[in-house]
Amino acid sequence: QPQFVESGGGLVQPGGSLRLSCAASGFTLAYYHVGWFRQAPGKERETISCISSADGSPLYSDSVRGRFNISRDNAKNTAYLQMNSLKPEDTAAYYCAAVRVGGSRCPLEKGWYDYWGQGTQVTVTP
Repeated sequence: QPQFVESGGGLVQPGGSLRLSCAASGFTLAYYHVGWFRQAPGKERETISCISSADGSPLYSDSVRGRFNISRDNAKNTAYLQMNSLKPEDTAAYYCAAVRVGGSRCPLEKGWYDYWGQGTQVTVTP
């Protein structure tokens, strides 16, 4: 059964860094685009980044571009989100998801994604 397990969340001060991991099991991550999403209390889930299965090219939302870096290690069946210069407004539950569709460009629309992890909480506070 396909599963995604996120880890790496926690409590961090503003300006700090965290690296989130997303380990896939039950499917071969190399064939899938991977997206990272977040949801703060009372807000809709938003897309923050995705990475292509074809060539590893990333896309970022304006809110995280220049601070976050998405990557993947297909040999480990794992994707990552390196988060730097964290701000209090980055506080949210973070989710990874995967989709297998054609095309070299990963989709930013969360509706495309099939397999979702359970989420990991990131809290940025002084």
